Amino acid sequence: MMIKKMALATTAVLIAASPLANAAETSSSTVGMTHPSAADLKSLTDARVAMIKAALQLTSDQEKYWPALEDAMRTRAKNRQARFERVAELRDSGPMEALHERNPVELMQRRAEALSQRAADLKKVADAWEPLYKTLSDDQKKRMAFVTVVTARGIRDTIERRMETEDDDE
Repeated sequence: MMIKKMALATTAVLIAASPLANAAETSSSTVGMTHPSAADLKSLTDARVAMIKAALQLTSDQEKYWPALEDAMRTRAKNRQARFERVAELRDSGPMEALHERNPVELMQRRAEALSQRAADLKKVADAWEPLYKTLSDDQKKRMAFVTVVTARGIRDTIERRMETEDDDE
């Protein structure tokens, strides 16, 4: 019964988020890729955070771990948006102009910094998850795994749909 409730809740979130995914297709594009707007990303982050919390059905003892985890997830999403914006700035100046005007070593250094930031953000999320995860019941861990799989499938399906749409446009 609980899995059916989770499937229904997850489906509802994915259906609600699908207009955002479609809106992302009309947002800024970079070399064949499209990125959602800041408002779209915030809405998607809000939905993902709410879905995870709803799936876990935290006990009052577990609630104390949630703020740190939510903060880490939101910080990671905010930093991802900042990276998207930097890429958009490069795109706006024209890809060839950006390459000719920039030192390749500087580009590699900026890429290394971006990867370091992504790694630090992921580490913060993992560190925030650790104390909560230790307190999860087997049922909560199953629901967490279910939400992870459904979310990954939703992301994969959105990417595949976007790629099919781009193929159709060519």
